[in-house]
Amino acid sequence: MIRKATINDIERIIDLLHQVDMVHHHIRPDLFKPYTTKYNEQELEALLGDDSKPVFVYDDGQVLGHAFCLITEVKDDKLLQDIKTLYIDDICVDEKARGKHVGRALYEYVRDYAMSIGCNNITLNVWEGNDPALSFYRNMGMKVQKTTMEVSLGLSL
Repeated sequence: MIRKATINDIERIIDLLHQVDMVHHHIRPDLFKPYTTKYNEQELEALLGDDSKPVFVYDDGQVLGHAFCLITEVKDDKLLQDIKTLYIDDICVDEKARGKHVGRALYEYVRDYAMSIGCNNITLNVWEGNDPALSFYRNMGMKVQKTTMEVSLGLSL
C-alpha cells in the first residue's frame, strides 16, 4: 500500500535515506559524505507537515520505499510558460526489496498523484554512474530534459 508518510515512519525513512546516501557516496565520494542523511528527525517531522512537499511511502507491513516530492509552479514568467511540475527529490527502495516492483508502484502512484493535482510534468535528477536508476526511469517513460555538466579543477576537498 502506498500512502503519505507520517511521523511514525521517520525512523524507517532515515534508514532508507542512509541507503540513498551510500549509493551516492559510492558514485561520487568527492561530493557525498558517507554514513549521513539529507534530513534529521526534526527536519523530517517539519517536512511531513508541508503539503507542497509530499512524502509517500510503500508500506507492506514495513516501509520498503519512499518518494520525496516537491510541487513547483511557474506563473506569468517573462520567459517561461506557465507550468506546474512535480519534482521527485528522492526515491528509494530498500536494497532488500529491489526487483519486487516497489519502485514501479511508487513511481506510478506519484505519477497519478501529479496528474490528479494538475501537474504538467514530473522531473527528477539522476547522478551519472547510477545506471540502475537511469534504466528504471527510462523504463518508466522518462527522457532527458536537460544535462548538467562539470569539469574538475583538481582541487582536493
